[in-house]
Amino acid sequence: MRFTSVLIPVLIGLVVAPVAADSDHQAVMERISSLVPDAENVSVAETPIPEVLEVRVGSEVIYMSLDGRYLLQGRMFDLETQTDLTDQAQTSLRKDSMGEIDGASVISFAPDDPEFEVYVFTDIDCGYCRRLHAEIEDYNELGIAVHYLMFPRAGAGSPTWTKSESVWCAEDQQEAMTIAKLGQEPEPATCDDPVQSQYEFGQKVGVTGTPAMLTEEGVLIPGYVQPQQLKERLQALNSGS
Repeated sequence: MRFTSVLIPVLIGLVVAPVAADSDHQAVMERISSLVPDAENVSVAETPIPEVLEVRVGSEVIYMSLDGRYLLQGRMFDLETQTDLTDQAQTSLRKDSMGEIDGASVISFAPDDPEFEVYVFTDIDCGYCRRLHAEIEDYNELGIAVHYLMFPRAGAGSPTWTKSESVWCAEDQQEAMTIAKLGQEPEPATCDDPVQSQYEFGQKVGVTGTPAMLTEEGVLIPGYVQPQQLKERLQALNSGS
């Protein structure tokens, strides 16, 4: 059945955790369990729509009818409040995942006393990633700390992946990052690097392209954002507007 083929890729390979659901949601839980028995990181919550439930599976958010018959994928908006309810749920999931970031594994460019901190998933050979890095001093001057996580889009074994490993394993990571962002070849180096784990974490939190910025509150900001515009956006997020 079509909805089964849509749901299975969402569920496979997710980290396990206790299931949270009450008896009113039993039909939904049974449906998910019948599709992918090993998918245990599942929680169910009410939505503003009667008999439509929000189902969180790993880092994904989907919707199902109360009887477990219908599956919906997409975004849910409250037009009265202009709120993206799906994004709210995904932001909550991403915030819960922030503890997985090892502060010692990021390559940071930061002012002495940053007002804001963003985690930037970067691809060494991405044009807009290079543009962002060319303005790294501007971000820092505006009080924004940039913590790089590797996300070589071409995947393991690609030249970009190899360069990412070399940058991270360099004696001077910042210098190697800047050299690579200028289109030059960093000095080849290997070590016990975190490129694989950072790439997988990016996939988990919904990164599909680079650059992608993740705030400490779990907000994902895709694409390049000019320094002043980024500061204004971060200020707006902090104020709740």
